[in-house]
Amino acid sequence: MRRRLSAGARGRLDPRPRRVGAALGVLALLGSASPAPAEPSPEDKSRYHLLDPTPRALRRPLSADRPDVTESPYTVDAGAVQLEMSVVDYAKNGDAVAWSAAPFNLKLGLLNDVDLQLVFDPYLHEDDGARARDGPGDVQVRVKVNLWGNDGGASALAVMPFVKAPTAADGLGNGHVEGGVILPFATDAAGIVGVGLMLEGDVVFDQADDGYDAEVVASGVLGRNLTETVGVYVEAVGIASTDAGVDPRALLGFGATYALGDDVVLDAGTNLGLTGDADDVNLFAGLTVRF
Repeated sequence: MRRRLSAGARGRLDPRPRRVGAALGVLALLGSASPAPAEPSPEDKSRYHLLDPTPRALRRPLSADRPDVTESPYTVDAGAVQLEMSVVDYAKNGDAVAWSAAPFNLKLGLLNDVDLQLVFDPYLHEDDGARARDGPGDVQVRVKVNLWGNDGGASALAVMPFVKAPTAADGLGNGHVEGGVILPFATDAAGIVGVGLMLEGDVVFDQADDGYDAEVVASGVLGRNLTETVGVYVEAVGIASTDAGVDPRALLGFGATYALGDDVVLDAGTNLGLTGDADDVNLFAGLTVRF
């Protein structure tokens, strides 16, 4: 799973179980690195739905919203269940540290081009040097709708609205509902490098002003297959707020994926804060499993 970059309180660590990204794109053997276009299906899959699942033989290659920040435009096939989870997620910002245990994104394919997602941190630990806090995090519900390219084509685009419910323990969340919409895009650069782009608009609560502000997240990722089972990626992320008191944030991320088969992918990586109050370093490792 992953908590959105903007979901937390201002200035606090953000250990996103995320990586719950787009570079994962459409390569079955990559789960993250290269959002190349999927092969056309041998038949029209639009008739399949949750109660009449897509046959396994017709499923598209595995695609996940991790490990990078950039989301994937590809949905889970109708009737399929997909678990994306961080085994380890650690962040440090100055003297403050944070880690989360088994944060996950659980996906369910509703239609051929629509899936439902539940994102949750079962256990968070944060220590700012003066006080330590433990407990569950917020719950996020997302719906991804692929607009084109799910089962073939040179590119793919999706729209993904989401809402965050304030379920976090005291001190681990801001206690307010937040939400937004994400537009992930993926394409292929000369069949060599997968390209993922994302634009996101969020409505976030500002504790200092006791009101809501808008944030914009923009990211881009390049992914490359090294072998049939190993892929790597590099990513840049920028975050800007309408709050004049919040400086723009920039991050640089990179990582790798290793496919254990068509339905299981391991991943690991790091994000480095470049500007603003972004975490100095964020380390993570996890997996994606499709059932």
